[in-house]
Amino acid sequence: MFMKVCRQKSFVAAVCLGLALSGGGCDRMITPRSAQVIKDAEAKTADGNYLRAITLYESGLDGSAKSADIHYRLALLYDDKMHDPLHALHHFKRYLTLAPTGPHANEVKNFMKKDELELGTSLSGDSVVSRAEAARLKNENATLRKEVEDQRSRFHATTEKALSSNGPDGKTENASRKSPGKPRTYVVRDGDTLASISRKFYKSSGHWKKIRDANRSIVDDPGKLKAGQTLTIP
Repeated sequence: MFMKVCRQKSFVAAVCLGLALSGGGCDRMITPRSAQVIKDAEAKTADGNYLRAITLYESGLDGSAKSADIHYRLALLYDDKMHDPLHALHHFKRYLTLAPTGPHANEVKNFMKKDELELGTSLSGDSVVSRAEAARLKNENATLRKEVEDQRSRFHATTEKALSSNGPDGKTENASRKSPGKPRTYVVRDGDTLASISRKFYKSSGHWKKIRDANRSIVDDPGKLKAGQTLTIP
């Protein structure tokens, strides 16, 4: 009779322990500490309190094989929520050390490859791009360069056309400009010099001598032009 009662008590205790591990429980007091830690940490993670969740997970680590699952959950938290591949790698490695053939072993190895690549990239400052992505970016850059060159060519063509039909001040030139056999003329304004007039017509002040030579009959002193003088622009 005594043995029968003991077996019944053991059975009840096992059932309660199983329920506690699966999220139910006969009583919170008999819930294994690691299972309760995981439950509380998951609640904090769901609330977005990741630092508190990490603290709770770490409190359940004891270096035994039973800690493997906590290391796995910590690694995922660092990987997915904290975007910290360095700490994620540490806990993935601890999982494999404690449970080399555990249910998440293959998955963990794949995660580790990804995090090692990401960590190496962040340390080197380089960006890892697939060949297909690199080819796509190269084509886009070539297209953009061509569009920029086309726009630049159109701009230059439009500018040259405008300059050919307008005077240096942006105004339509007089009849003397339109007549192909007739030289251009320019009426001197206050402050003008041969150099400044050269810039207006030739985009360079270096042609002032050409203007002086064409107007020797009226330009006595190249440094003292008079407002109202009409100069011939060769």
